[in-house]
Amino acid sequence: MLHFLKPAKHIERLENSQIDTTYKRLRIQVYLAIFIGYAAFYLTRKVFTLVMPELEKQGFDKGSLGIVLGAVSISYGLSKFLMGNVSDRSNSRYFLANGLFLTALIAVIFGIIPYSSMSISTAIVVMFILMFLNGWFQGMGWPPCGRAMVHWWSSKERGAVVSTWNCAHNVGGGLAGNIAVWAFGYFNQWQAMLYVPAGIVVGVAIFVILVMRDTPQSCGLPPIEEYKNDYPKDYSDKNEIELKAKEIFTKYILPNKFLWYIAIANAFVYFIRYGALDWAPSYLSQVKHFELNSMGWAYALYEYAAIPGTILCGIISDKIFKGRRTETGIIFMVLTLILLVIYWKLPDNTSEFVITLVLTGIGFLIYGPVMLIGLHALEIAPKKAAGTSAGFTGLFGYLGGSTLAGMLLGYVIEYSGWDMYFILLIASSFLSIFFIALTYTRKKD
Repeated sequence: MLHFLKPAKHIERLENSQIDTTYKRLRIQVYLAIFIGYAAFYLTRKVFTLVMPELEKQGFDKGSLGIVLGAVSISYGLSKFLMGNVSDRSNSRYFLANGLFLTALIAVIFGIIPYSSMSISTAIVVMFILMFLNGWFQGMGWPPCGRAMVHWWSSKERGAVVSTWNCAHNVGGGLAGNIAVWAFGYFNQWQAMLYVPAGIVVGVAIFVILVMRDTPQSCGLPPIEEYKNDYPKDYSDKNEIELKAKEIFTKYILPNKFLWYIAIANAFVYFIRYGALDWAPSYLSQVKHFELNSMGWAYALYEYAAIPGTILCGIISDKIFKGRRTETGIIFMVLTLILLVIYWKLPDNTSEFVITLVLTGIGFLIYGPVMLIGLHALEIAPKKAAGTSAGFTGLFGYLGGSTLAGMLLGYVIEYSGWDMYFILLIASSFLSIFFIALTYTRKKD
């Protein structure tokens, strides 16, 4: 472990009169850092989706571009899991910032390389390698944010905090569409859709370093459980001891059947999430004949709609179902299924407004279950294993869900058409509902 990435050391506790004001100030700082920092990752994560229509004009087919798209998901799934374990033993402040710097660098390199001077096969290999690296560095985002949340907010606060923080990727994903369309229109070259977001991401990385902190104890504060008098079942001083990598895997991750259930469900939820999102630009422009500006706004609204949808999902699970996540997840997935069928069967003469509204509705609904699965993962494992637990569900979500959404669906659309694309999304909806339902018997602590 590099020295600067090691967890910040605990320091002498502040005077009692300083603890409350310092805790409140630093919690605001940490929240701003993880919200803005995680949103910034999305400016470079899915921007390849937006440049795909331009690359198709250069002779790249959907199947080949789908393989490149899948590279991000393959490496992100592996990284979120493996780097999640590293982040559990790292300083979240520097871990998060380094991920941002590195993904910005890859975006710039991707835009600089002259693909037109290469053969199609060589260009695809180069793109795949770069997007694989991008996905790996993207995996340095979620785990340190999860580590921060379980250290700075107690279990009674966490539902609201996670549901609002989870909107960061919708803000980032939506802004990615808006920024990319603006950059393309202003600079009149597709590379600008990579350079402009990369510059913003570097600025955010600097912001994270300046305002974020690692743990309360590293700032002279008591652990959050003591500060809020909110102790989980069987809590002791051992909960504040950093765990070994093997202990995290063998004791808290692999034997947990409920973690396996939500991880498998996550694969199908992510297949729908990214299956609808990644191929929306191609579907809207080529099948529904949207212009670039209309397509960009539909893509952005899909993400923006998730903000109220995710918050509503968190409120329902907290207030109506008293902290149980299963029932809320099932409700949102059933409604997602209904809208997918409507999106598929809209007549050819349907207005752009109605098509955009239905796609926006899918975005409103699908991110709630994404958030609930992440929250489930944080609640199932102890806080010193939070990054690994979340990374485990992410491994399934990205390798089993997002990767197939990119790679498999590209070939499905190319050779079997859009009807088969929708059939696969609908089948995934049914399977996600089934595996979420298996968590019903888990008792909330």
